[in-house]
Amino acid sequence: MTRLAASLPDALRKLHPRHQLHNPVMFVVWLGSLLATGYAVADPGVFPILVTAWLWLTVLFANLAEAVAEGRGRARAESLRRTRKDTMARRLAADGTETLVPGAELRVGDRVVVEAGQVIPGDGDVVEGVAAVDESAITGESAPVVRESGGDLSSVTGGTTVLSDRIVVRISTAPGESFVDRMIALVEGASRQRTPNEIALTILLSTLTVIFLLAVLALRPMAAYSGAAQPVVVLVALLVCLIPTTISALLSAIGIAGMDRLVRRNVLAGSGRAVEAAGDVSTLLLDKTGTITFGNRRATELIPVDGTPLPVLTEAARLASLADGTPEGRSVLELCGGPVEPAEPHEFVPFTARTRMSGIDLGDRRIRKGAASGFPVTAETRLVVDEISAAGGTPLVVAENDTVLGVIRLSDVVKPAMRERFAELRRMGIRTVMVTGDNPLTAKAIAAESGVDDYLAEATPEDKLTLIRSEQEGGRLVAMTGDGTNDAPALARSDVGVAMNSGTAAAKEAGNMVDLDSDPTKLIEIVEIGKQLLITRGALTTFSIANDLAKYFAILPAMFAGILPQLDRLNVMNLATPRSAILSAVIFNALVIVALVPLALRGVRYRPASASALLRRNLLVYGLGGVATPFAGIWLIDLLVRLIPGIG
Repeated sequence: MTRLAASLPDALRKLHPRHQLHNPVMFVVWLGSLLATGYAVADPGVFPILVTAWLWLTVLFANLAEAVAEGRGRARAESLRRTRKDTMARRLAADGTETLVPGAELRVGDRVVVEAGQVIPGDGDVVEGVAAVDESAITGESAPVVRESGGDLSSVTGGTTVLSDRIVVRISTAPGESFVDRMIALVEGASRQRTPNEIALTILLSTLTVIFLLAVLALRPMAAYSGAAQPVVVLVALLVCLIPTTISALLSAIGIAGMDRLVRRNVLAGSGRAVEAAGDVSTLLLDKTGTITFGNRRATELIPVDGTPLPVLTEAARLASLADGTPEGRSVLELCGGPVEPAEPHEFVPFTARTRMSGIDLGDRRIRKGAASGFPVTAETRLVVDEISAAGGTPLVVAENDTVLGVIRLSDVVKPAMRERFAELRRMGIRTVMVTGDNPLTAKAIAAESGVDDYLAEATPEDKLTLIRSEQEGGRLVAMTGDGTNDAPALARSDVGVAMNSGTAAAKEAGNMVDLDSDPTKLIEIVEIGKQLLITRGALTTFSIANDLAKYFAILPAMFAGILPQLDRLNVMNLATPRSAILSAVIFNALVIVALVPLALRGVRYRPASASALLRRNLLVYGLGGVATPFAGIWLIDLLVRLIPGIG
């Protein structure tokens, strides 16, 4: 209720005809309310005044639904607006000299110096240096991130703070066009344009409105000829109750709320079209590393060979990994129970990419761990190494004085519940394809473990583009994620391209969405949000049209029961009088908009299911519900309305 009251001033401002013109159906209601107002002034009475008042409330409630939806993003917009500080920038000239200028004067291509404690004045790419950056004002994450030149982690966002070192940033966006500026415009509804589906539905609703308008216009002379002439206010009430006012009133709110749900997950969409496309996606391209798997191979098993006891292998693997600072080395220590510094004199042999080996020397004991190619392996060891490789893992051999003790299995660990998530997507009719640069053997093993439908191994940027084109030629919509410049062509080609905020400016410009959290798995959530948007719109459209059928049985019998007594059989709600029936229908028509606002904002709960199952649920719940609700609602309202003098 507090939110409704706070949005009331905006709803009143939206009564202006210029705003109403954007919604043809509600514009007809607005015109009808104006016409009824003139009639009530010319021939005042309790009935015309009450009908006119509720007609205006119908328009107001429609505006309120949109105003509440827009208001939900105001707090988020304000917090983002606070990040846009009026900073001074240290602009770097070609000769290396610095000039202090306001951040608003920076242009695309300018290079600025930012040091520890200073705010980055605009979106851009790091071209020199490396630094820790606090992005909590944008992403909400308190942990700093590293941004460096020359890689896929070079992109920085204006308004974030450098915590360490010194970097040079090349500005990539003009003032007022940064990601923060665009997000503010989106959450406030300032730049939201209607999507193709929304436009198509508006055309359908407008067509229905024209049909009912012609029917009501034809009804007046027919009613006069039959001796049951109807006043203008009754005809307007009939028209407003029969046209699809409910869904028309909520249509904008549904779209704005869908965008808001995406923004609350820290995803910036370039347009509502991208959100809708996510709901229609049928093929999902997912990068293996960091999306399906954790990204770093982890030690998952110790396999002794040639009769070596497991405790001996465990201790040797632990000692050989003390000088290995790689993620794989740390995972071996975790598997073996953690690091323990040896008591006797020792000398570490650090891991290097050249030797691909690490170890320790304890007197005359030389303990080593590394790739199998660096050791004289026995037949049993070779068998174990080949088995691990065939299963998609990486074998590391542990040896003491050139005698192999056993093998460590490194696995590209699949994230928990990924198989269940992919099963959900399959029930939704979405085909999942894992894209990886790994060899086919490893790719096949990870694909089987994670449960994806297909995989593309040893993928190049050209391979990704070819795959997307082949999927789209089959009539399917494709979504994918990416963060590097080499992903830009595929992101641009995809129907839904989600670029990581940590990636390059080229990737962010190519995609139509940017994930500020840089979480590749969020693509699955984006698809679910898109589907929820489409399902909500479809469900409320079904409810609205079914709703109108029930109101038909309230008003038409009331209009003609006086001259055609047989029509009284259609008065199944046993409404008291023609006037109470018409007023009750108008009141219900207005109140149902308010009642459905929370559902329009929250969205219909999404459950993965086939299209036919969703359609059945839609018809059963919202179709039958849309027919039954008005019967009960109008009947209850009539019990109260009949108590009003001059109505009952």
